[in-house]
Amino acid sequence: MDSRVEQAVATFESGYTCAQSVFATYADLFGMDRETALKLASPMGGGIGRMREVCGVVSAMALLAGLKEGNTDPANEEGKEQIYLLTRQMAGKFKEKHGSIICRELLGIQEMEESAKPSLRTEEYYSTRPCSRLVATAAGIVEEMLLENIN
Repeated sequence: MDSRVEQAVATFESGYTCAQSVFATYADLFGMDRETALKLASPMGGGIGRMREVCGVVSAMALLAGLKEGNTDPANEEGKEQIYLLTRQMAGKFKEKHGSIICRELLGIQEMEESAKPSLRTEEYYSTRPCSRLVATAAGIVEEMLLENIN
């Protein structure tokens, strides 16, 4: 399979949230259409609803892990442990590279944004934020950890 990292970054740089950009780039490989993927991931951007908590790309990686390896049996304790482990491993790789999985820490801000209104996407926005790099990192982790054995 060809890498989709550049596609994920281009999706982000066209105006989608970081979470949408990662999730929608790969969701089709797990049987989900793009529109549904975009809707599902939309509240995860900005560190979940622009609260600047867990970075949207980390949430997107967890959602993709769930599509691939998710547990559907509430009695399957091993299945729960396995999906949690996979999610932790993916988040750990991200944290190792960027020092945190928390949106506000990655952006260098102190607390939740006052407003839920997203920032305007301008040239300056893209040039002063690390988000395109974060999208690329998460996409690379998805490809490394989830896409083996995917045609």
